[in-house]
Formats: sequence, structure tokens, C-alpha cells
Amino acid sequence: MELNRRTVIAGAAAAGLAATTLGAGSAEAAPGGRKPVKEPFGKLADGTRIYRWSLENGGTRLKVLNWGGVVQSLEIPDRHGHYANVSLGFGDIDDYVAKTPYFGALIGRYGNRIAQGRFTLDGTTHQLSVNDGVNSLHGGKQGFDKHVWDVEPFTKGTDVGLHLHYTSVDGEMGYPGTLRATVTYTLTRHGEWRITYEATTDRATVVNLTSHVYWNLAGEGSGTIEDHELRIAASRYTPTDSGLIPTGELAEVAGTPFDFRHAKPIGRDIRAGHEQQVQAKGYDHNWALDKGITAEPVHVATLRDPCSGRTLKIATDQPGLQFYSGNFLDGTLTGTGGRTYRQGDALCLETQHFPDSPNHANFPSTVLRPGQTYRTTTVHTFSA
Repeated sequence: MELNRRTVIAGAAAAGLAATTLGAGSAEAAPGGRKPVKEPFGKLADGTRIYRWSLENGGTRLKVLNWGGVVQSLEIPDRHGHYANVSLGFGDIDDYVAKTPYFGALIGRYGNRIAQGRFTLDGTTHQLSVNDGVNSLHGGKQGFDKHVWDVEPFTKGTDVGLHLHYTSVDGEMGYPGTLRATVTYTLTRHGEWRITYEATTDRATVVNLTSHVYWNLAGEGSGTIEDHELRIAASRYTPTDSGLIPTGELAEVAGTPFDFRHAKPIGRDIRAGHEQQVQAKGYDHNWALDKGITAEPVHVATLRDPCSGRTLKIATDQPGLQFYSGNFLDGTLTGTGGRTYRQGDALCLETQHFPDSPNHANFPSTVLRPGQTYRTTTVHTFSA
């Protein structure tokens, strides 16, 4: 943790933030962090109650719903110690159910797109739910983001967090096998947000879980992210066809607007007129990380807002990173702060395997078989 980050946290504690409760039911703090606090967040049409859990540790404040594992807000301080919610979201459950473009959600069974919602595994062709033209996106019409998860709060040493559980039955959205998934959100004493995904199956299937937080480090609803500076440790990316399905090529980023090997403002090349950008209306592509698949998370991306100084570093063990520049936000959605979200007002950095991997033998495999455990970790580190 950087020295100025320590100073910000110490200053916040001195100002009394460390002694402020998060709401009714807040029991004694865990060493280094607040015990997660549960509160009502509304009801679904069938009467199912939706809850929100609030966590705080190391200067990071996180609020999570049991609906889709949604990160409803994530607050971090700027260089002066001033907090802002840096993730897009809604203030009520009805908007999440009816309108959300995956704001803050857990994505499964398969993050990103599968061409024509179809793949063949062990000689059997499986037809999935299609919800993006002729393709399947983020698990289909009722992916993991549209289900209620079981939530188990925990404190462990200086960490606080939530275990989220969901069982996807055999055939759900067309996927084979009953998949038992557990996703753990952890806030560390340094304010890191760790996501650990685990899953097992009773039948061969494909799985690719990820998180779909929309980031704006200046604060949600504050305007464009085109001045944010981004670095991605990747020399290649996967070009797509007009349906945003990978062609199978691993193209070099050198000499193209897709070169983020050195940090640059997102807006510098976003209107360069490259064919890939024109059909995606900006950036909506998977970067093939230079490190490939690793046993432990490795730092692969840095996002910085030069005005506030807020910086996000992402480490992952996954081989890919989907960078989406908020191209389809159109001003029709009003967020938690009461402001509308327009094109380019946020971005997503989704750690993952490659889109449409089941249909590309040259891509890293996403097959999970009985007796195996799918396990992957992504770490978000914040500073200012």
C-alpha cells in the first residue's frame, strides 16, 4: 500500500470514520475491518426479499446485493481523502430487474459471448439461450446476474467479506451439468477487493465467471471516462466480427488504437476510425494478456483518473481482459446519484477466459469436468 494511501486511511480514522457504524445490527468490528451489516433493499414481484450487505475495511467501502451478487456501490478516497462511489448502479431493486446492463453483477455461466448460442462438447451439441441477436451473452436471458444468491458474511483475521452461493441446475439456459458456484468477496486490511470464484459440476460443461463492475474513478455520474489513463499488459487482442464474436485471430496491438501497453488516455484513440472500433462503437474487445494463465494473480492493468488521483490496479490469474468503454450507455438510465449515464461515462475491465472459447480450439479451454474445481482470483488494489 502506497504511503499516501496510508495517510488517507489514517486521516479518515482520525476524523472518526473508524468509529462510525454502518447501520442497525453492526456488531463489534473484526480486527482491521467492520463486520458486514445486512439491511433490506426491497422485494421482487413474487415477494422475494432482496438484501444489501455493507462492508468496510482498509479505507474501502463496499455494498453488495444478494440479487445477482451485484456491487451496488464501491467507495474509495481521492488524494485529499474525499470519498466517492466509483461504480455505476441503481438505488432500487426494480431498476436492477428491469433495466440494468449488468451493473456490478456476477456473470455466468459464461461471461461474454458464445456464437449463435451453440457449442459442441464431447460430440454433443448444446443450444443455449440467445439474448444478443443470434448470440448468447453473459449466460443467456437469465444468467447468474438475474438470480438470488445465498449470502454468508464472514470475518477472518483482518479480512471481512461475503461468500455467495448459487446452484445452476442441469439444462439451465441450455448448459449441461449442475454447477455449484461460490464467489467470495473479500476486503483486506489494505483496502483491496479480492474476488475468488469456485465451481464444480456433475457433468462436463463450460464455465467462465466474471464481474461486471462499471468503473468511473472520478465518481459515478460525473461524466466521461475518456480522460482516464489505462494500461493493459497485452501485445495481442481478439478481433471480432460484426456481432462482436471473435474471428479466432490473435492480432497484434502494435500500431493500432488497441495498444495500451503504455498508459494513455482512453479518449486518445477511441475515435481513430479503426474498423474494429467502428463496429463496436468504441472498445468492446478481449485483450490476450501477455502472462497467459498463471497460478497466482499477476498485475495486468492500471486505470487512473488524473483529476482525483484515484488509481485501480487489477491482478488476475486469467488469460484475458475484456475492456468495454460503455458504448451502449445512452442517457436513459439514472444512477444512484440521481444523474443519467451517457455513452462513455464508465468502463468495464472484466477478467476472464476468451469470448466464444468453446468454438475456438486455439483459445484456452473453458471446459470443466466432474472431479475438477474451477477456481480463479482477481484482486483490485486502490490508491490515490
